[in-house]
Amino acid sequence: METKRDKMKKVYVLALAAALSLTSCVSKQKYVELETLQNTTADKLSNTKMELAAATAAKEAQAKELATLRAQSSSLMKQVGDLTAMSATNAQNMEKTLESINEKETSITRLQDAMNRKDSVTFALVTSLKGALGDMNDEDVQISVEKGVVYVNLSDKLMFRPGSDYVSKDAKNVLGKVAKIMNAKPGLEILVEGHTDTDPIATECVKDNWELSVRRATNIVRVLQTEHGIAAERMTAAGRGEYIPVASNDTREGRAANRRTRIVVLPKLDEFNKMIEEGLK
Repeated sequence: METKRDKMKKVYVLALAAALSLTSCVSKQKYVELETLQNTTADKLSNTKMELAAATAAKEAQAKELATLRAQSSSLMKQVGDLTAMSATNAQNMEKTLESINEKETSITRLQDAMNRKDSVTFALVTSLKGALGDMNDEDVQISVEKGVVYVNLSDKLMFRPGSDYVSKDAKNVLGKVAKIMNAKPGLEILVEGHTDTDPIATECVKDNWELSVRRATNIVRVLQTEHGIAAERMTAAGRGEYIPVASNDTREGRAANRRTRIVVLPKLDEFNKMIEEGLK
């Protein structure tokens, strides 16, 4: 017969079994929940790692791009700096070039003014000479201007007897008129040139045409000095002989044209330079 103690023991055993059974059920459910949570967490962790890797890669790419942009920016800034420096240099060079051009234009203008003044002096001289010698035969006296220089050409028949270096009376009359103009213009110098044809000459006093031309030029200079008071330092005597003809020596007319005396009127070099300098001021 089952005792009370045995009943109590049975109840306890049953309760314990029930408790154990209940405990076993709760632990399995919890395990499933934890396993699910773990899987979810693992997935999130994996996704997070992937996102982190992607973010890291993107960051590195952005860092490289930033470095490239910085390098490009630095290069551009250098180019801008170079262009700025070049622009400044070009501007300075252009300014200097313009200044130089302006200076040259000013110098050219002033030089042109000085040359115009010289031309005015030349024109006045020609006018004076033509006025003084206007009554002379054009075949005997010719006044011309070549490259700004005044030439007075005197024929041989007016100045000398054939083969002679003696200055004729008519020649002295012409030289007196020329001397009057020259004395009024002390800033001018005189070059007297003797010219001959190719007909040979040889006498006791004259060796050849060249010597004859020199003697004629020298005698004219002496007349201008002693009879008309032109300072010797203003004059030069030169014999050109037969070597600078103005016509052919094959004809009588050509030889007559070549036998001539030429008076070249020149501005004194220092006076001319002074004229130029004054024009450049």
